[in-house]
Formats: sequence, C-alpha cells, structure tokens
Amino acid sequence: MELLSVLLKVLVGIALAVTVGALVAGVVAMARGGSFDARWGNKLMRLRIVAQGAAVALLAVLAAVMYS
Repeated sequence: MELLSVLLKVLVGIALAVTVGALVAGVVAMARGGSFDARWGNKLMRLRIVAQGAAVALLAVLAAVMYS
C-alpha cells in the first residue's frame, strides 16, 4: 500500500509538471503568434487538457488509496 501511494504521488507530480509546462509553452506560443502559434498553440493546449485530466484522475485514485 505504501509503495502504491508513493508511486501515485510521483505520477501526480509528473502530471502536474506536464500540465504547467504545456500551459506556459502554449501561452508563450500564443503571445508570439505567427507560424509557431499556428503550428503548436492548439496542440499544446490540448496536451494541457489531457495532462490536467490525468492529474485529476490520479489525485482521485490517490485519495481512494490513502483513505480506504
């Protein structure tokens, strides 16, 4: 149970880092505009949504493991 809890905490941290990274990169791409934004802006925001969803799901699983 402890090992699973630690693994979930690490995965949550990774998901949060990917979320923040994609958000910052997407905002920078949109601020710059031009061809970089046209190519990567929407993809980065989609990546943020997926990573954010994964982080929320992992947090729910972590809560279930810790409080069961």
